Amino acid sequence: MAKPMLSDEQWAKLEPLLPKYSSAGRPWKENRAVLEGILWVLKSGARWRDLPPDFGVSPATCWRRLRRWEESKTIEGVGP
Repeated sequence: MAKPMLSDEQWAKLEPLLPKYSSAGRPWKENRAVLEGILWVLKSGARWRDLPPDFGVSPATCWRRLRRWEESKTIEGVGP
């Protein structure tokens, strides 16, 4: 995985605020990896499709999770 943008202390504060997902099908990607991917795109200004593969999550997963978190008001006003 890419070098983390969040410290363990920061993640410990954020983790309880993010919803946990489960499904009967494919397991959900971990929130931390997804959030790291989202932060990279927002910080770099890159396109979603340019998210490096070493984050371990697809750009589509990051984009969909960001949209889900925004729609549920988990987070507000961070998307491009």
